[in-house]
Amino acid sequence: MGQGGLPARLGLACCLLLLLLLLLLGGGSGGLGSRGPPPPPRGGWEEEQGPVAEGGPRGRTGYEAVKKHLGAAGALSKQYWQYLACKVWQEGCEEEEEEEEEESGPSWSLPVVGQDYLEILSAWYCSFGKCCKTGDCRIVNNITGLEADLNGQLHGQHLAKEVVIRAVQGFLRSPRPEKALVLSFHGWSGTGKNFVARMVASHLYRDGLKSECVRVFISLFHFPHHKYMDLYKAQLKKQISETVQLCKQSLFIFDEAEKLHFSLLDAIKPFMAHYDNEGQVDYRRSIFLFLSNLGGNTINEVALDFWRAGRAREEISMEFLEQRLRLELQEPEENGYARSHLLEENLIDFFVPFLPLEYHHVKLCARDAFLARGLPYTEAALDEVAGMMVFVPMEEKLFSAQGCKSVSQRINYFLP
Repeated sequence: MGQGGLPARLGLACCLLLLLLLLLLGGGSGGLGSRGPPPPPRGGWEEEQGPVAEGGPRGRTGYEAVKKHLGAAGALSKQYWQYLACKVWQEGCEEEEEEEEEESGPSWSLPVVGQDYLEILSAWYCSFGKCCKTGDCRIVNNITGLEADLNGQLHGQHLAKEVVIRAVQGFLRSPRPEKALVLSFHGWSGTGKNFVARMVASHLYRDGLKSECVRVFISLFHFPHHKYMDLYKAQLKKQISETVQLCKQSLFIFDEAEKLHFSLLDAIKPFMAHYDNEGQVDYRRSIFLFLSNLGGNTINEVALDFWRAGRAREEISMEFLEQRLRLELQEPEENGYARSHLLEENLIDFFVPFLPLEYHHVKLCARDAFLARGLPYTEAALDEVAGMMVFVPMEEKLFSAQGCKSVSQRINYFLP
C-alpha cells in the first residue's frame, strides 16, 4: 500500500471516533442520539453538583448510563481501529480472522445502546465504499421508488409496469424462492427495455449498473465470434458463479438476447433452473433479464388491431398477448430462443411485452429529456421533436419506428 494512503486512513479513523464520541455524548443530553426535547434547565452547573448527584438514585442511574456509553465507545473504537490497522498493516490479520471464525461467539460485544451507534456508524462508513466480505453491501431493494419512477417516466407501457413490479416485488419478498427470477423483455427498439433494466438495477442496488452484483452482457460485443463459443461459455459460467458467490443477490442483464448463440443460453440454463443441489452455490436469489427485439412484430400487430377497432391500448391484457408472443418466439428461425431449451423447459417466468409508442408518448419522452437537462420547453418544441421521428405504418402513421430512441439527441437542435 502506498504511503499516501496512510494519512487518509488515519484521518478516516479519527473522524469515525470523533463522530462516535459526539453520538455518545449527545445521547444523554438531547444531542444526536436523543429522542424528544431536552429536559428544562435546573439552575445551571452548580445545582447539578448537589446531593442527588453525589450518591442518590438519580446519580447512580447517571453513573450507569455513562458507564454503558463508555463501554460502547471502547468496543466500537476497538473494532474500527482493528479494521483500519488491518488495512494499513496487513500482517497478522489473516491469523486473527481465522481465530475469530473458530470461536463460538463474537470476539467483542456491545450493550444495546452501542449496537444502535454501530449501525449508524456502519451505514455511514459503508456509504463511502465496500464494507463486507460477501459482496456488495449496498443492496437497497427500493420497490417503492422503482414503482414511482416507472409510473412517472415509462410512457405507454402499462403491461411492462405491472409485470415488472409484481414479479420483482414478489420475488424479493419470498423467503425461499424455488428458482432464480427470469424475465424476458420483448418489443421494438426504443420502447423502453433498456430503460427499465437500468431502472431495476438502480433501485435494487445503490451503485446501479456499476454494482459488483450486476453484470451486463451485450451479445455482439461480448460474444461476437461463433468459433470461440466454447471459450465464451466457460467465461460466462465463471462470471455468473463468481458473482453469485460474492453477492447474496445478483442481477444479470443480457442485451440483444435474440443474437445469443443457443449454446450460450443452454450453458447458463442450470443457473435459472429449479434449485435442488443442497450444499452447493445457491442461485435462487439471482435475477436474469433478457432484452430482445423478437416478438416486436406480433406486439405491434395486436396494438394496431386494437387501435383500428377503436379500443384503448390499455385494454390489451397479458392473457391476450402472451400466448401469441410465445408462438412467435418458438418459430424455427435462427435465434437462440427457438433453438435453446429455455422455452421448452419453461425457465422464463414472464414474457414482458413493450408496446409500440405513439405520437403523444414521444412528446412525453421529449419533455423528460428537456427536464433532465434543466432546460425550459414549450408545447411547440415538443411537437417539433416528435415530428422529426418516423411513424409507421404508412397509412396510419401511428407508431414511432424508433420509439423514443434518439429523442434526447434531437433536442440539441433547440439549444442556443
